[in-house]
Amino acid sequence: MIPSSLIARSERVRRFARRGSAGLTLIEVIVVLAIVALVAGVAIAGSNQLPSTKLRRSAMAITSQIKRAYVQATSTSRNLRLVMDIDQKRMWLEESLAPMLVRAKDPSAAGGAEAVTEAERQAHEEGDRVMKGPPIPKPTFRKVVTGTMTDDDKQGTKPLESGIAFRSVQTLHDDLPRTSGRAYLYFWPGGLTERASIQVRIGDSDEDYQTLTLLVAPLTGRVTIKNGPVELEVPTDDEHASDRQDNGF
Repeated sequence: MIPSSLIARSERVRRFARRGSAGLTLIEVIVVLAIVALVAGVAIAGSNQLPSTKLRRSAMAITSQIKRAYVQATSTSRNLRLVMDIDQKRMWLEESLAPMLVRAKDPSAAGGAEAVTEAERQAHEEGDRVMKGPPIPKPTFRKVVTGTMTDDDKQGTKPLESGIAFRSVQTLHDDLPRTSGRAYLYFWPGGLTERASIQVRIGDSDEDYQTLTLLVAPLTGRVTIKNGPVELEVPTDDEHASDRQDNGF
């Protein structure tokens, strides 16, 4: 005769086997689907938001460098410039101890009749040479090193966030936007810089929604960040007087 304990154990084994063969319960299926949906949502959100977050951080890093250069040029009475290496996706500050003088593109534009004869032309050239005096050496710039602990800072360079690049840079001394090589934004003692439009984008994308533009005000150094590419507005002579109103720049 089979003991009752053995019969009870066998019955428990059969019930467990039947429950296992029935598959997952409804609650277990719902839990699994919820986990899958959560993981997928996090992955999709991360892929969309991470590049835009890096783009915003890069724009803020450029803004920080501009503010630093503006303040440092005034406090040290030195000329500074922000160097933006478009190809290497890096930037750094440089300073000069020598003054930076800007000479008119056409010295003869001050007035007077044009030379008619060759003798008059030579006389004008000799007069211009005497008035100009000896040639002024171009100022030399040296990199500003912060002395912080990171390798990039020790070299004075600041890379953009990974996956972020300069789209174009145009300052007031440039006739056209720069899309390769190096671009320069100058700062002078007394609180003065250039109008500038600095565009950064995600990767090599030409989509406007993946671009941010930094607009720099010339007299206040204020930086305004706008969505999409915004070209540099070259002011007329009448607009120079109202720059301190900071109309959006």
